Amino acid sequence: MPAPVREALAQRELTAAYESRPDYQRNDYLGWIAAAKLEVTRAKRLAQMLDELARGDVYMNMIWRRRVPVR
Repeated sequence: MPAPVREALAQRELTAAYESRPDYQRNDYLGWIAAAKLEVTRAKRLAQMLDELARGDVYMNMIWRRRVPVR
């Protein structure tokens, strides 16, 4: 994980929210941020990720609900 992302998560106290997401979401977020060519775009994407983690029910601008295992 790039240091700016790690620092932003820690600063907003969202590290646990990030770590609780499925692997595919964590990978998607990091890849999406890293793929931006401009720093402005990376910052915008990082801000979106942080906002979505804070809300807890959004992933890439889509409604997301944590799956509850069936017993």
